[in-house]
Amino acid sequence: MDAPAPTRMTGRSLAKASRRAALLDAAAQLFAERGYNGVSIEDLGAAAGVSGPAVYRHFSGKPAVLAALLAGVSQDLLEGGRAVVAESPSPEQALRGLIEFQVDFALRNANVIRVQDRDLSSLAAEDQETVRSLQRTYVEVWVDALAELPQGADRTHLRRKAHAAFGLINSTPHSTHRRRSSRDTAELRQLLEEMAWAALSVEA
Repeated sequence: MDAPAPTRMTGRSLAKASRRAALLDAAAQLFAERGYNGVSIEDLGAAAGVSGPAVYRHFSGKPAVLAALLAGVSQDLLEGGRAVVAESPSPEQALRGLIEFQVDFALRNANVIRVQDRDLSSLAAEDQETVRSLQRTYVEVWVDALAELPQGADRTHLRRKAHAAFGLINSTPHSTHRRRSSRDTAELRQLLEEMAWAALSVEA
């Protein structure tokens, strides 16, 4: 049986996807700056260049925007982390790759980290569980990678190490100025990667 031909996106569907992405980008920035409760549907529309009512063509309401933002990012992290491990030729390179992947995410998505830390509780219980489930599974990708190293620790200990590394890396949006030069960003990236590797590779 022949495989189905890949679906080609039309110009209209591409435009819709682009508008949805723009709305999520606007939501990340506005929620980070003002908090979820300080942003209206009209604010989101204006920031993305559409009217407030037009937002409802893409999302059922503001809660759906927040859910799509946090669940989408969590899914991307999980898929990206799995890809890093699958493409790594050794356990050490897998862990280094995961560190680089997470640092890159933190530096590129400071707004999303701020929203996650402050507004996750604003999601409906079902959406919170979806986000948390994706994030727990992502943590286990790291635990699996750590377990391949000769550290002699159980998974509970390795899980704590992974969470500690996330705390280090993801604290960046709260402790550094948003407008960094490319040189500052490169230096910060190197520092975070070196510190995370030192914390995760120690046999303790």
